[in-house]
Amino acid sequence: MDITPLVAAERPLIQAYGDGAFRIQGRQHAGSLILLRDQVMPWSGELTAEGLAPILAVAAEVEILVIGCGATMTLVPPDLRQVLRDHGIVPEPMDTGAGCRTWNVLLAEDRRVAAALVAV
Repeated sequence: MDITPLVAAERPLIQAYGDGAFRIQGRQHAGSLILLRDQVMPWSGELTAEGLAPILAVAAEVEILVIGCGATMTLVPPDLRQVLRDHGIVPEPMDTGAGCRTWNVLLAEDRRVAAALVAV
């Protein structure tokens, strides 16, 4: 039984992660990433407003920000949490593996989601 979520072909579905990289739509991406519903870009891994500037720039298109914190979940700093909320974005921190799975589910549900994922 195929359980792959149905996602539009142009959407960046995560197929695999690990060894410091992600496989998205058949392409290997090394390092940490920011994912938007129509775009994949490198990310510094910096959990600050500056580090998440590409997401804040499209805040009207984002309701949920999946934050893959690496091997273990860490809390979002209070000042960043407030900046995100001021932009109407709900931060959801978790470990990167859970973040990848959550991203795929929310993308399949056609939710207004973005992700910032630290490579593991």
